[in-house]
Amino acid sequence: MLIGEVARRSGVSARMLRHYESLGLVRPTGRTGSGYREYSDEDIRRIFHIESLRSLGLSLRDVGSALDDPGFAPAELVDELIRGTRERIAAETALLTRLRRIGAAEPAGWEEVLQIVALLHALGSESAGRRQRAALSSVEEVPVPVEALVEAALSETDPIVAGALRWAVARSGDGGPIALLEEGLRSPAAEVRERAVQAVAEITGDASTALLREALADTDAAVRRPAALALGARGAAEAIPTLLDMVVEETNDVDAADALSALAGRPEWAERIAAGLVARLAYDTVDSSARRRLTQALADIPGDKASRALEALSHDEDRAVALTATYILTLRQTRREPSVSPGPSGPPGSSGPPEPSGP
Repeated sequence: MLIGEVARRSGVSARMLRHYESLGLVRPTGRTGSGYREYSDEDIRRIFHIESLRSLGLSLRDVGSALDDPGFAPAELVDELIRGTRERIAAETALLTRLRRIGAAEPAGWEEVLQIVALLHALGSESAGRRQRAALSSVEEVPVPVEALVEAALSETDPIVAGALRWAVARSGDGGPIALLEEGLRSPAAEVRERAVQAVAEITGDASTALLREALADTDAAVRRPAALALGARGAAEAIPTLLDMVVEETNDVDAADALSALAGRPEWAERIAAGLVARLAYDTVDSSARRRLTQALADIPGDKASRALEALSHDEDRAVALTATYILTLRQTRREPSVSPGPSGPPGSSGPPEPSGP
């Protein structure tokens, strides 16, 4: 079969067939009387083998070794091809993601495209300072796509940069980040879920509150705690059990006590909070320092239940607990007593100037 016919049947151009011949990959078995290359059935079979191996990503040199070296072992080469393919896929996926983000920003011109690219590079910088500046610039200068900001916020380990990123995410649009942060809350990695709930806490609205309520059921305490603090500030009673645990565990216990105090503004919740504090005081596992924190937390909880608990604690075996409870009771009593200033003509309760004394 002449080269033109081989090219038509195999899909390999005549030029490439000549290149194969120059490399020694396939040589036509013979020549016609006019000097034209003539390929046998075996030659054509070898051409198809070459194309099959090339389709796997083998170089022409590796193709030659695979076909001509009896001792050639494919396993190692296949593993190398798998690694290389994965690297290319990762690189192409990253490029596709970047292009989509640039498109989502709807740049007005190439100058904005270049600015967005620079900010995206800065968000992935090894320098914490550059990442922080990029987060701040994303709001003040050229808007960065919310997907990039959320991705950066969910992976950031530097607390200062993380704060800047959460600030940028919260200002990135009406509800835009919520769906992306919800995905973060579904992550199998607890640290990602923790970063997600911290970012959700800085976004106002019903959608973010709903996500915070879901986060209260998380198996990891580091996820539940920021959700409880945020919900406590929003007046959600579901946060009370976690806030009580935070006081016992001395984890943001001051913030937790403040949140409980704010929630106790409603009488029905004040009783519930007081009951929860008293119940935890009765736990055998609660040590002396935790008892003092629980006693201090009762200070700003109104109602008779809290007062009775403080009265009992003022006689506690732990002197520090007893003194703390006594001091709080004194303050509560002082707040309840009206302050009466003496009048200009006499002591409180008098109706006029004092009677003159006898001679």
